[in-house]
Amino acid sequence: MPVFLQLGIFAFIFGACIGSFLNVCIYRIPEGKSIIHPPSACPQCGYRIRFYDNIPIVSYILLRGRCRRCKVHIPVRYPLVELVTGIAALAVFLKYGPTLAAGIYFLFIALLLVITFIDIDHQIIPDILSVTGIPLFFLLGFLVPFITWKDALIGILAGGGLLYAVAFGYQLLTGRDGMGGGDIKLLAMIGAMIGWQGILFTVFVSSLSGTIVGLLLALPSGRSMKSRLPFGPFLAAGAIAYLFCGPALIRWYIGFASATG
Repeated sequence: MPVFLQLGIFAFIFGACIGSFLNVCIYRIPEGKSIIHPPSACPQCGYRIRFYDNIPIVSYILLRGRCRRCKVHIPVRYPLVELVTGIAALAVFLKYGPTLAAGIYFLFIALLLVITFIDIDHQIIPDILSVTGIPLFFLLGFLVPFITWKDALIGILAGGGLLYAVAFGYQLLTGRDGMGGGDIKLLAMIGAMIGWQGILFTVFVSSLSGTIVGLLLALPSGRSMKSRLPFGPFLAAGAIAYLFCGPALIRWYIGFASATG
């Protein structure tokens, strides 16, 4: 088997294992519980999950999505997070190769996945994730050759400042809070990793995708577009999209605009 293929398989398996840990973070962080102790257990019967029942994706299939002891249904989200994290690790490896930058970007994506599912469940973005992530990714950016510290610093200021301005303007016009402080801090964290250029791309993609999803959810149910929809997942999706195809899309658009202008 070619070495590159072996490394790709290892990247997926490694990512899926990390995804299992991300599930613990998603469940415990909003509850204020330790992500290290105690070991994972069934929330229904308290059965401590054995190592052979905690193999990412595989154990869920073998157990048919149920606890070994009490047979309660295990949400499909658990293997889904493991699968998505495994795919993310593989995608980062294929894009950036076996490099330090690939590891840093995978850490960034993993944190965005945790934030995404916590925001979906609780409509909050814990400061322990976003605020801690701002200096962390700013410093890690020194190890990534694709961004300068000036771009990262402007990204932090632009990310936090841009959403703050939008939220402040919305409140002035409507008298309602339209965007939480968690989203502002999250975009500042994103700016620390991908710079101000990535912020512009992320805001555009997240706003477009958020509007489309909001319309799709509102039409069949007849709900108002004013119904609260967590924005964190869309910001995360926009940032991840930038990592893989943002610069190429920006160059294509500039070339297209120049040719037709």
